[in-house]
Amino acid sequence: MLATFLAAAAPLPAVDDSMPPLTTSPGDPARGRAIVASRQQGLCLLCHAAPIPEERFQGDLAPDLKGVGARLTPGQIRLRLVDASRVNPDTIMPPYRATPGLRRVGRAWQDKPILTDPQIEDVVAWLATLRED
Repeated sequence: MLATFLAAAAPLPAVDDSMPPLTTSPGDPARGRAIVASRQQGLCLLCHAAPIPEERFQGDLAPDLKGVGARLTPGQIRLRLVDASRVNPDTIMPPYRATPGLRRVGRAWQDKPILTDPQIEDVVAWLATLRED
């Protein structure tokens, strides 16, 4: 468990607004869609709208995810999930991978990533399929 946290907390390289895969196996788009749609896990729809018609009350605080796979590469999507502040220092999007220096985090969630590396890869895999606006 400690090794998993330490790996998640370690800074990752970002090159040209992109990040290499976090795992050796590719993500699963079906699992990624389920994470994005989940109101308990990813909470993506709190801020984003996405082409998930069965989910009502989608957010409008952040960019619509429709067509994101045509606008960004998988590496660019991954970097934004891991820590969007590395692209936009003023973002309100939380880092989905544990990073040092987080403040105002509930005790139950301290030192824990929002998503694991395989889950991030699943979300990247699904978002990369969204190619039509």
